[in-house]
Amino acid sequence: MTALSPQDFAAWMGAIQQRTEAALAGVLPEPTIAPERLHEAMRYAVLGGGKRVRPLLVHAAGAIGGAQPERLDRIACAVELIHAYSLVHDDMPCMDDDVLRRGKPTVHVEYDDATALLVGDALQTLAFQVLASAPVTDMPTRQLGMIGLLAMASGSRGMAGGQAIDLAAVGRQLDLRELEFMHIHKTGALIRCSVLLGAQAGTVDGETLERLDRYAKLTGLLFQVVDDILDAEADTATLGKTAGKDADHDKPTYVSLLGVADARRLAQDMLAEALAALEPLGARAGHLAALANYIVHRPF
Repeated sequence: MTALSPQDFAAWMGAIQQRTEAALAGVLPEPTIAPERLHEAMRYAVLGGGKRVRPLLVHAAGAIGGAQPERLDRIACAVELIHAYSLVHDDMPCMDDDVLRRGKPTVHVEYDDATALLVGDALQTLAFQVLASAPVTDMPTRQLGMIGLLAMASGSRGMAGGQAIDLAAVGRQLDLRELEFMHIHKTGALIRCSVLLGAQAGTVDGETLERLDRYAKLTGLLFQVVDDILDAEADTATLGKTAGKDADHDKPTYVSLLGVADARRLAQDMLAEALAALEPLGARAGHLAALANYIVHRPF
């Protein structure tokens, strides 16, 4: 596989991030529409921050099957709205009780707990409205399946279930199998969903979809391993969120289980497997390969 140059990847990433920001601004209700405070808080939670990794994955996977960029924008908005809602709820006092997200006060700090709860609820439902209200594929039955896939990835058998497992694991050490099971749900499900939704907006054969699924599963776990390393090693200013909070809350992580050195080795092994899954797809998978490398080497 021919690797993208760092300059080409950075230019592509910046372009997708900008179009995602514009698309999100377009689907979020304006703060002048009642209820004004809720809509203002929704925009506060979503806009002006984040690496937009999930939208990047949507566009990179969608390009493999020749999906229309405007349709990919809609899918990217849906998965990013789900991700944003999860962050708002995760930061609340009843969950992780965090005060900083993306370099600014968390929603419950900037507004209040009740508003933060409603922001998360509203962002979640808006995600499904966005995905259902216009075609993202030429086949309506496939689009229904895509809506179901996002629901599965977000709910008790995906992200929400992973968070429940995480909360139940506070104060005890999980083994590697248990830790992977938790993060396949908590972090990996929505990352996998992003890749599969992007691919299904275009035209890909069964073998290609299987390879993308393998890549997506590995990349979802890879993202969490690196996140655990950054939480242990980076500072709050660099992360834009409270550093070391997993250790402070006595949560099981790849670092607490393996140590930093072995966690780094695990990340490199996962990266190699993810890239191997893409190898037969050639240059058309270049952006996905570059994203996996970016996840491992991202500065924050």
